[in-house]
Amino acid sequence: MGVKGSKFWEARSSHGRKPIYATPEAMWSAAVEYFEWVEDNPLWETKAAQYQGVQVDMTVSKMRAMTIQACCRFMGIGAQTLDDYGDREDFSGIVKEIKSVIYDQKFTGAAAELLNSNIIARELGLSDRKDHNVSGEVTTFNMNFGAKPTDADD
Repeated sequence: MGVKGSKFWEARSSHGRKPIYATPEAMWSAAVEYFEWVEDNPLWETKAAQYQGVQVDMTVSKMRAMTIQACCRFMGIGAQTLDDYGDREDFSGIVKEIKSVIYDQKFTGAAAELLNSNIIARELGLSDRKDHNVSGEVTTFNMNFGAKPTDADD
């Protein structure tokens, strides 16, 4: 043990781990590397097809959906850490842009039927919702973006 009353921990020049990304630009650069990796590494599916009466196997590329979790893993941080960066004034714009790019890629992929629209709608918080009221009428709300229905929606 050290000398009684020693405050050795105060000798450190900094406390805790240094942030992985010192600047918003460095974080954006890492995110762009992930975006490019997703585009350069599609998923592959083997399909059986007929060619001149002979069955052949074809390999076709399929769109890989971006996710916050995979982006964070690629960048070497956790999803909570990304949110913590987003709470910082200097990083909030970059974090919002990263999340926006991922959201847009999934939404447009699902809209173009390149991704499973049911899975993506759930992931993005979108839903087709049916409310049953007491009279037995069914009200349908398509693509609910989180807004609560108003009396005008009935």
